[in-house]
Amino acid sequence: MFDDRFLNPGVDGQWAYRNAIARAAHVLADSIPRAPYSGRGPAELADLLGGSPCGPEGVDLAAVLKELRAVVENSVALWHPFTAAHLHCPPLIPALAAEVVLTGLNQSMDSFDQAPAATVVEQRLLRWLCDEAGLPPGADGTMTPGGTVSNYTGLLLARGAWCREHLGWPAWERGLPPEAPRFRVLCSELAHFSVAKSAAQLGLGTGAVVPVAADRDGRMCPRDLARRLARLRSEGLLPIAVVATAGTTDFGSIDPLPAVVAAARAAGAWVHVDAAYGGALLFSGRHRDGLAGLDLADSVALDFHKLFWQPISCGALLVRDAATFDLIKLNADYLNPEEHEALGVPDLVTRSVLTTRRFDALKLWVSLRVLGRRGLAAMIDRTLELAAVAHAAVARHPRLEPAHDPRLGCVVFRYRPLDPGADADRVNAAIPRRLFDTGRAVIGHTRVGGRPCLKFTFLNPCTSPADVEELVDLVAAEGEELEAEAASGVPAAAAV
Repeated sequence: MFDDRFLNPGVDGQWAYRNAIARAAHVLADSIPRAPYSGRGPAELADLLGGSPCGPEGVDLAAVLKELRAVVENSVALWHPFTAAHLHCPPLIPALAAEVVLTGLNQSMDSFDQAPAATVVEQRLLRWLCDEAGLPPGADGTMTPGGTVSNYTGLLLARGAWCREHLGWPAWERGLPPEAPRFRVLCSELAHFSVAKSAAQLGLGTGAVVPVAADRDGRMCPRDLARRLARLRSEGLLPIAVVATAGTTDFGSIDPLPAVVAAARAAGAWVHVDAAYGGALLFSGRHRDGLAGLDLADSVALDFHKLFWQPISCGALLVRDAATFDLIKLNADYLNPEEHEALGVPDLVTRSVLTTRRFDALKLWVSLRVLGRRGLAAMIDRTLELAAVAHAAVARHPRLEPAHDPRLGCVVFRYRPLDPGADADRVNAAIPRRLFDTGRAVIGHTRVGGRPCLKFTFLNPCTSPADVEELVDLVAAEGEELEAEAASGVPAAAAV
């Protein structure tokens, strides 16, 4: 009586599955937004999408899928050239096709007997990624939901390795050692907030994170890193890890990895590289040199739902020495008993902070097979070219001023009012919200030196240089309109 509710070899199950997938694909393609956003606010969406999710009796799937049109129509259009706010990419069609397969199979990546073929695919993909990153033969990795979990896992391993090597303390079994209040983690002042978040979750506290100054290009300053390491030692504090960033969220800056690694090694600290954004440069012949020194890291975070164009979520953590994963290994008789290791059964739960995991490796595998190295490189290079076009357009516009030279696909800038006495900060803060609320564009916002700034983040290789020029003009025109409203006494859009 339930055969048509599940995918199975029976006629009812197969027919129901094919029909459901086809109908869902039709609703998505037929309702796909044409504008960056509909402009509806939270209250309006709450009214539109209200109602109980579960009534006394079920509703025909075709009718429910029609209801999803409202969800599709009121989502951000990631494929629109005027959607350029976050590290939030349009997904590749091969990856979407793979999602159909991996969700239908519903393999759980914690034990081999739940995901036999999937385990082999993930292991082969990770081994290949380690080779591409230049890590030694003993390296390995684990798939993660994204950069935050990768950074957390990297610092978890760093804490365990440092405790074992310098204190002879098994932190995984005994928890934090008495010396833990003296532990410090150093990173650029522009590092991702997940570094501080991880320190808090690891019991060290956000106060254990020591920010290192960044230079004009947004790169960690090696001299300041060396000074801070020396000061920590003189104060009796213990630098257990240094986190370098290869692609900061705002500027796309890449820290000078060889110099950072050298300073960290001299201090006996673990080196973790957050390459969630910039790691894609490994596959660009034109820009790969920007990651020189990545092969020296102890651990590396990569994200594939950025410049690899994978559906959320999809990331990886690579480690220099696969044995490091033993620091977080636990065995459960019902899942990964110890005898599996003697038999050579690969239960991947031993190298992850998660238990149940999706078979996300498949969508990256399929995408790489379809694109090939040349196709992937061309798409990566295109996004960097778009950033260069935007920077040039901003630099020559009389009402705009760039805040930096782009390194990846990010361009940070400010609107410069015509009236020197105008409240420039208010106008810059209001521009992204006004554009979003009217559905004309989705652009980013941030702060530099405490002042509101505008930001483009280009992740759509289908965007043309003409689109970029038009978007720049739209932003400038919106700034002029807001400035005129302020001068006339008409309240400007609420600041972000």
